Amino acid sequence: MSGFDTRANVDGRESDLEVTDDTIRILLVEDNPGDARLIEEMLKETDELAQRIGSSESGAQTTETIREKRLEDGIETLRSEPIDVVLLDLNLPDSEGLQTLDRIQDENDATPVVVLTGLRDQQVGVKTIQRGAQDFLVKDEVTSELLVRTIHHASERARQERERRHQRKQLEALNRLNRIGHDITHSVITTETRAELEQQVCDRLAGSDAYRFAWMGGVNPGSNRVVPKAAAGVEDGYLENVEISVDEDEPAGRGPSGTAIRTGSVQVVSDISNNPDYEPWSEQAAARGYRSSVAIPIIHEDLVYGVLNVYASSPHEFTGPETSILARIGDVIAHAITAIERRDALVSDAVVELEFRVEAFAEPLISLSGTESCTIEIDQLIRGDETLLAYGSAGGVSQEAFREAIEETDGVGELRFLTVRRDEFEFELVAPAALSLLESIATHGGRVASATIADGEFRFVVELPRGRDTRQMIELIKEQRNDVTYLAQRTTERSARSDSESQSVLEGELTEKQRAALETAYFAGYFDWPRESTGEEIAERLGIAPATFNQHLRTAERKFFDSVFDE
Repeated sequence: MSGFDTRANVDGRESDLEVTDDTIRILLVEDNPGDARLIEEMLKETDELAQRIGSSESGAQTTETIREKRLEDGIETLRSEPIDVVLLDLNLPDSEGLQTLDRIQDENDATPVVVLTGLRDQQVGVKTIQRGAQDFLVKDEVTSELLVRTIHHASERARQERERRHQRKQLEALNRLNRIGHDITHSVITTETRAELEQQVCDRLAGSDAYRFAWMGGVNPGSNRVVPKAAAGVEDGYLENVEISVDEDEPAGRGPSGTAIRTGSVQVVSDISNNPDYEPWSEQAAARGYRSSVAIPIIHEDLVYGVLNVYASSPHEFTGPETSILARIGDVIAHAITAIERRDALVSDAVVELEFRVEAFAEPLISLSGTESCTIEIDQLIRGDETLLAYGSAGGVSQEAFREAIEETDGVGELRFLTVRRDEFEFELVAPAALSLLESIATHGGRVASATIADGEFRFVVELPRGRDTRQMIELIKEQRNDVTYLAQRTTERSARSDSESQSVLEGELTEKQRAALETAYFAGYFDWPRESTGEEIAERLGIAPATFNQHLRTAERKFFDSVFDE
């Protein structure tokens, strides 16, 4: 019956035995034929039991009585059948007295038991209730009304006890997870490296009595494979034998870990052994005694760092409230990894460069580089409120030919020549069409370090802090432009300019508007003598008032000078 579909096994944990119909199943364990027939007739003659329990539970309509003559047979039925109530005679061919009740209780202490006895000794009844029975009936005094009322009350008390047990278990789980979350937050504050943080998270989760195994993994750069980064608990070679992918078209990508990374949502598997859709992952997990699991994506502002997996030895271990806390722990871990990587990016001498070729952007300039054998370099890109300013140089081409190519190029606005030499000139371009791509790259922790148009090709280089997910950046750029080809990846040392204290001021002290004002002024020749650009011209390029530009510039200058003179 659906109202009694929560069962328990020997150790008191809820099992996965489910009942899908509305039948109340009563197990009668009675060896005396006459007594058994009397009880069965009483249950057949009345529909009051179904009405009583059905009204308080889920609308059950019928009752079914299963009779066994021996205790062992009754226990076997209790194991294999969804039983709602047990009517138990204490004296059976293979068991006598209170021992009979004890063995039933040891087998399943969640199903209510009503004891039947031929003894008019009230002490026997009291002892059975003390040892776990819901009630007792003296056979000679049983009536249909009394039997129905007793079964109803026993079922209701058992239901309430199940609810209380479930609430206690849930409260204990939430308290336990809150303590784990507190400890993990402490680890976030005290750890110095990402690897140390990930290991401490796994150690703390696996150290809990409720969880058997925990591991964290990330997508291997350049592939779809999820590789372990840290693990703790009873593993038994699991990570060496299981293959996990983020590609949903592969069987290895349909499990909870790959799905969590791909969708960005927590994936709960309540019963691993009963999930054929997750094969072959579920086979490996079930073979090691994992019965339930949760996969938590580690994501911060669309930056996917990986996935945290936790396994338990019992099914249905991860409830809704518990999963919500684990999801918040995942958010804390993601924020911490972001902070660690940003800090490391400021002090590290190494960066990762990704080189790309783009086919259908600035085609007149690409054609010009092929016919004139000229080289066009974009050295600096600066974001304004609504525009993108590009500063660079060109050599081997006249200003007139360059201007004509710019005028024919879609997505490129105004051109201004800054410094002009004999065989080279510096220029400023307004390029709003490229703003969305630059924004996406910056949002995901990268920057366009340079762009070059030469020999009939347009190539650009994206710089990332070492350790960042390069695969995700490659996919992001390809999604933005379908004419982009990924060419190469390399690790290089930062330039001397990036190693200086000024880079720390740029990254940590200046606002985006202050930084844009300072960089634009520098690359536009505002600090040159004579000036290549006036304050009014720069303000116009940035789409702000001259007074606002002066305010941003003065503030940025003061912060730079503070960093120099205070040091």
